[in-house]
Amino acid sequence: MKNKKTILIIEDNIDIREGTTEILELTGRYDVITAENGRIGVDLATRHIPDLILCDIMMPELDGYGVLFMLSKIESTAKIPFIFLTAKAERADMRKAMEMGADDYLTKPFDDVELMNAIEVRLKKHEQLSADTPEDADLNLSEEEQVLLLQELLANSRVKTIKKKQSIFEKDDSPTYVYYVKSGQIRSFKSYKDGRELSTGIYIEGNYFGYASVLLNENYEDYAEAVEPSEVILIPKDAFLELLWKKPAIASKFIKLLSVDLREKEEQLLGFAYHSVRKRVANALISVAEKSGININEVNACTIDITRDGIASIAGTANETVSRMLSDFKEEKLISKEKGKIFINSIKNLRDVKQ
Repeated sequence: MKNKKTILIIEDNIDIREGTTEILELTGRYDVITAENGRIGVDLATRHIPDLILCDIMMPELDGYGVLFMLSKIESTAKIPFIFLTAKAERADMRKAMEMGADDYLTKPFDDVELMNAIEVRLKKHEQLSADTPEDADLNLSEEEQVLLLQELLANSRVKTIKKKQSIFEKDDSPTYVYYVKSGQIRSFKSYKDGRELSTGIYIEGNYFGYASVLLNENYEDYAEAVEPSEVILIPKDAFLELLWKKPAIASKFIKLLSVDLREKEEQLLGFAYHSVRKRVANALISVAEKSGININEVNACTIDITRDGIASIAGTANETVSRMLSDFKEEKLISKEKGKIFINSIKNLRDVKQ
């Protein structure tokens, strides 16, 4: 059979090693190389460069973690799909394995179907991401190619329906997902002991959020909740980081998003320090329009949907102050109210509001 894939099995238990070898060879699709310990396994991997590695964790001389670490430092073996075999089912062991760069794991005893599915999925994914593609191409993906890769990531992730005011994550939660707004509107905010809230972001359809904590490997610093009934796609942290690691162009995209977030937060802090409350409320209205997908450079009038509480959290002021400012803007014909929504008569004039 042409185009057989080579599988390296590193396993100290002779029964499991020979049983797994037999299963793979019976398919007629794989050539199998075996090693009875980690040191031999590393040597065989560097000499044969297999298409995929199945490796036990608990072994004498060199355990599975050591094997993965050593192979990840060698250019020729660093990108070989790596599946751990382990008798341990504790989450801590699995988390350590994935954080070190393993692609998947199988808990012993596993059946034939589990084994074949794991191998086929990893080989297919590896081919899609890197087969027949020059190394430099990863750095120069077109916008269309980036979109296709991200769409595939979203398609393989779970969609969750979120009710209005329902929490998505809270401060100090450990990040396990990157989020994508499929529909609706999400806001992130900081909450203080005196009850005040400060908005840190507004996310609409097509926006990602929560990625900063994943990239920094830190707990969330703020809260996130739905402004209205929404659908959010939950992208597993491991899948997200794997794509960024294998496709630097995607990583660059999210670094740029982080830079934009940082710049916006710096502008917000400067506004708190130097702008009057009147100017901050005006800027908050413009910010909501922009975050709602309105091109404020092309459109001079628009309708936005946000509560008084929402404006207060963005402007960093009290609800009563927001009510007073909105009344002033209405008298000055800068805004008007339409069925509970705010109609901005002139974005230009609102931007020109004096300090």
